[in-house]
Amino acid sequence: MDNDGTFEYSNVVEVELAPTTFTLDQNYPNPFNPTTMIRFSLPTTSVVILNVYNTLGEKVVTLLNGQMESGYHQVSFDAANLPSGLYLYEIKAGEFSSIKKMVLLK
Repeated sequence: MDNDGTFEYSNVVEVELAPTTFTLDQNYPNPFNPTTMIRFSLPTTSVVILNVYNTLGEKVVTLLNGQMESGYHQVSFDAANLPSGLYLYEIKAGEFSSIKKMVLLK
């Protein structure tokens, strides 16, 4: 508000903060059928490998394998051609590595 009592609205400014750490979030939804989202963050540009494994440790799909910019990312995983069960997803980015569980219920 100005001294004379008038005011003027300004444009909305959106600020997105860059992540400061590598993270791998729990997939959502979980359990899922047949698709789910996997989210992760990268504080620096990195080569990212994101694999899904069955309970025998066999790789069933590679979702990502390449360089990605820093920031917040999400990948959709479609398991329509896989049987119900427990699956593991693993991300590797630079020195960072993390594994989480997800359940496919058909």
